[in-house]
Amino acid sequence: MEPYSDLSSRRKPASKAKAQALGSQEGSSSYDQEIEDTEYLQNLPLYKTVDNGDWEAAMKFLEENPAALTASLSADGDTALHVAVLAGHEEIVKELIKKLSAEDLAIKNENNATALNYAAIGGITKIAEDLVEKNKNLLTIPNQNDLIPVVVASLYGHKEMVRYLYKESPKEELSPEKGNNGIMLLTTCILGELYDIALDLLQLHPQLAFYQDSDNDTALYMLAQKPSAFPSGSTLPLWQQWIYDCIRVPEPHFSNNTHGDIERPRNGPIIRRNTNRGALFQLSVIIWKCLKPLVPGIRHLYNLKLTHAQAQELLCCICQQLSTLRKSEFDRLGVQKAIFIAVEHGIVEFIVEMTKHYPDIIWCEDECKRGIFMYATLQRQEKIFSLIYKMGAKKNYMATHWDKFFNNILHQAAYLAPSSQLECVSGAALQMQRELQWFKEVESIAQPKYRDMVNIYHKTPRALFSETHKRLVEEGEEWMKNTAESCTVVAALIATIMFSAIFTAPGGYDQAGEPLYLYQNLFMVFIVSDAMSLFASTSSLLMFLGILTSRYREEDFLMSLPTKLIIGLSSLFLSIATMMITFGVTLVIFLHKRIPWVSFPIILLASLPVTLFALLQFPILVEIFFSTYGPGIFDKPRKWRFF
Repeated sequence: MEPYSDLSSRRKPASKAKAQALGSQEGSSSYDQEIEDTEYLQNLPLYKTVDNGDWEAAMKFLEENPAALTASLSADGDTALHVAVLAGHEEIVKELIKKLSAEDLAIKNENNATALNYAAIGGITKIAEDLVEKNKNLLTIPNQNDLIPVVVASLYGHKEMVRYLYKESPKEELSPEKGNNGIMLLTTCILGELYDIALDLLQLHPQLAFYQDSDNDTALYMLAQKPSAFPSGSTLPLWQQWIYDCIRVPEPHFSNNTHGDIERPRNGPIIRRNTNRGALFQLSVIIWKCLKPLVPGIRHLYNLKLTHAQAQELLCCICQQLSTLRKSEFDRLGVQKAIFIAVEHGIVEFIVEMTKHYPDIIWCEDECKRGIFMYATLQRQEKIFSLIYKMGAKKNYMATHWDKFFNNILHQAAYLAPSSQLECVSGAALQMQRELQWFKEVESIAQPKYRDMVNIYHKTPRALFSETHKRLVEEGEEWMKNTAESCTVVAALIATIMFSAIFTAPGGYDQAGEPLYLYQNLFMVFIVSDAMSLFASTSSLLMFLGILTSRYREEDFLMSLPTKLIIGLSSLFLSIATMMITFGVTLVIFLHKRIPWVSFPIILLASLPVTLFALLQFPILVEIFFSTYGPGIFDKPRKWRFF
């Protein structure tokens, strides 16, 4: 089949002949433009009717002007089919396809775009299906940027369109030898989180791992910017994490098959396959696949785990290809740059996979001469920093380096954490505590002399820490004082009420001065709960007063202040709970003879303030407790601090 000529060559021969008769090349150009302008102005009614979706009016115009079917309707050379596709009128597109030949569907406008290119931009898959059904050659016709439709669709983020066009497009068009389409599709699919297509494409053309797209980005670099593609970048509640761990998904494999379901495992050469998977695993995969469409929560977690598995396998494929290169070629491909981007985003799987295929990568440095663990310390990525504990004796050697500003690893811990990491912790006081925990942890693996080493600005790590955290200390002090002042008012009020209540016993006193209900069980509950509320509120009051009178040194934020806050909030919660019990028991004593059924609603209403306090304050109390006495944020042999 002859290559399709563009629209201008189909319209201009007659006008050119007339212009040549005038004997002027300049006149020819002017006359061409005049005729072209007149042509699309004459067809302007058809443009309007198609754009507005009025097919009946468009049909009437085409019956009177059959040539307008493939004529230019705009200054950009758009035909009626281009206009209908851009407007998203599926029915009009379908009718126009019936009237046009397969060759007419391939007409390009002045921007070198076919109707399928416009469909890829618009993302309406049904239109693309109708176009491709009549002319499959449209899949390989590039636009003015030499990009075929599937790549165009991926650039605009139309996932359904990309899946359809990728399934239909000839895979040889995506090979590196044919141009940039393959690497452009690979990087844009990673950016658009279409990891199944990216994996399938890389399996078909492994050499794409060495190429850069038009923005000089590689597949590895794009993957390093997607923390959500890996488990370390997805934070789930405890119950969702448990379900996530239980879910089994099909393992992604290599494939020679270019058709069918991308999610389904296929036959062919593979990089990693566990050939010993038992029937139990296969059965669990089938069960979870059946549960996915039935339970919305499971559907989300299933898709999340499948995404993680595909991204992990994609990373493995890329790393295996890169492992065949010399280290000198890493700079050209930006491998080290990608590694430090992954460290910045905390993608621990990225670093682990890279070190599996190229162990020496742990010694690489960025432009400031910072190693992986120094940069992880600066970025406060504890999951990556924790890998240092698995290095054996190497960890002590890694902690002896310094950057071009003579900052050692302890200096990196002394700098203020990035705002994105600080915001993960509630309250300035806890943020300061986390910073101190980082500094103490790094100090434990650094050589003792590094504590007094100065950088290019003549700052020791401790001096640098105090300088960079001065404002955070002030904010932490303000946060602690505001919290303590608010809770002190409540604790003092409860203590006052409970103290007076003990001397006004319900039911009054007899002539001997004994409470009338002294020998009733409910009265004993009243006395005990009142006393507990008084003692708890007093203890809480003292703890908050201790916070208000603290010196607020940096070290106080590590253990002293959080401990006082834990005791104060816990005591305040206990005092509120026992105060409500005291109140409820008193009402039951008064009303149990007359309205006995009132006990249940009283207990229910009395529990409401306790519940509200628990919902509002208990999460922060738990966070402070685990931050202070928990196992810590670093993945090393753990020991609970209160044992």
